[in-house]
Amino acid sequence: MNEQWKDTFHSEIEGLKETIGAFERGELDRKAYKGVSGGFGTYAQRDPAKHMLRLRMAGGRLTLERLKFLADTVEREQVGRLKLTTCQTIQLHDLSAGQVPVLIEEAMDNSIYSKGGGGDNPRNVMCSPLAGVQPGEAFDPTPWAEAATEYLLGICRDIHMPRKLKVAFSNGVDDSVHSAFRDMGFQAKEDGTFHVRIAGGLGAANPRMGISVEESAAPNEILYHIKAMIDTFCAHGNYQSRAKARTRYMQDTLGPDGLKEAYLAYLAAAKAAGGLDLDLVPTPIEKQGQGVLTHPRAIPQKQPGLYAVRYHPIGGCLPREKPAQLYHLLKDMPQTEIRVAPDETLYVIDLTADEAEKVLEVTSDGARTEFEHSVACIGASVCQQGIRDSQSALRAVVDAVREADLPDGALPRICISGCPSSCSAHQAGTIGFQGGVKLVDKVPMPAFQMLLDGSDAVGQARFGSPAATILERDLPALLVELGSAAAKAGQDWHTWSAAHTQERDAIIARYASLQ
Repeated sequence: MNEQWKDTFHSEIEGLKETIGAFERGELDRKAYKGVSGGFGTYAQRDPAKHMLRLRMAGGRLTLERLKFLADTVEREQVGRLKLTTCQTIQLHDLSAGQVPVLIEEAMDNSIYSKGGGGDNPRNVMCSPLAGVQPGEAFDPTPWAEAATEYLLGICRDIHMPRKLKVAFSNGVDDSVHSAFRDMGFQAKEDGTFHVRIAGGLGAANPRMGISVEESAAPNEILYHIKAMIDTFCAHGNYQSRAKARTRYMQDTLGPDGLKEAYLAYLAAAKAAGGLDLDLVPTPIEKQGQGVLTHPRAIPQKQPGLYAVRYHPIGGCLPREKPAQLYHLLKDMPQTEIRVAPDETLYVIDLTADEAEKVLEVTSDGARTEFEHSVACIGASVCQQGIRDSQSALRAVVDAVREADLPDGALPRICISGCPSSCSAHQAGTIGFQGGVKLVDKVPMPAFQMLLDGSDAVGQARFGSPAATILERDLPALLVELGSAAAKAGQDWHTWSAAHTQERDAIIARYASLQ
């Protein structure tokens, strides 16, 4: 990041301090404060005396330098809570107002940026978490994700979009970053080009798959595509209604063909203006692999003898002591780094077998089954937008499934969002839950809408179908009964669910009818 940009951001932080002070004194309400603070990646929590700071890192790359900053900050500032997010960022929670601007500046000095982490800005650029190391990938798109980040951070103060813009890069074998239905998605192809899709997005209202605008985009022209997307959004996005101010609504106002035509016209104009060509190549991994390791959480990389270790803290809530534990271990393991994945998992990559054994030991407190890798937003107890406490709901179902002693695979990973904001990407989950209410004897009760059979697999992306509305208190019993039925049949969830849809739906219908 160039020094001029950093100097400008440092100067803007002084204005943020004044805004935070006005909010603390009651001179600004929540909405007005959020309109300013969001651009810096910080919001007030449900308790207005506590604040959240979102640390964005392109592709979720938690390098050793960044990890040390995180570990030192958590210890020195006594950060109350750490949350991994589905946009590959890390949120620091329960901060005081005075801590926020100080940490924003210190993070920037450690190559972590919060600018644009919220509000109507380009958000954290995502990338397949195992890019560069995953067997079967088309190629490593990491350099282009980082170039996109530099470009977007450099222009974010000069553009005024109707709402946020989410950009994702898939390595062609993993699309957990949802390039098929982001505002802008680039999927790496075997021929060295990108398949480009635009104007997709989640949300309780009108989720849409992205539309294909170019099958084989040259990697050196990626920034022209991003500029064209921004120009299209600024020209045709809805500035009057925030509810319809996302790129996916341009599919309705222009039609898919009209939107593609407008986008390609802006793309041609951007290319004619020039100045955004890239000349990038992935950095090869030079570390030599050693040893052989077999473990459910140790993933063999495409580099022989090297491994990635998977660690998923329940609910994506990273224990406060974990950054320090990982730093003290990894600092003596050369050329390793951590990736934050969109399913709130950490991957420690580029490990020899011996190194992986040590990482497995220090991360043994995480998820033990595929079900325990479930995803949940921070929830209504913390988030001012929340309706239901998704973290509490997840803990209840995990405890119930453990007590039932269901075999691994009997239930899939589930995705729980506490409100329609889709922060767990519940629409793309095999089983998804969206927080809401259900009337029981005319009394609103905590409940979740259940969705079935979503997918983010490459070439199979689809949104789940609404199945029922379930009272929150009944979620543990419902999931235990569903998992028990699959286990009794001796099948994993996916096999059982496909072969026993009537039995599955009858179980769900019975819980939906409970009052």
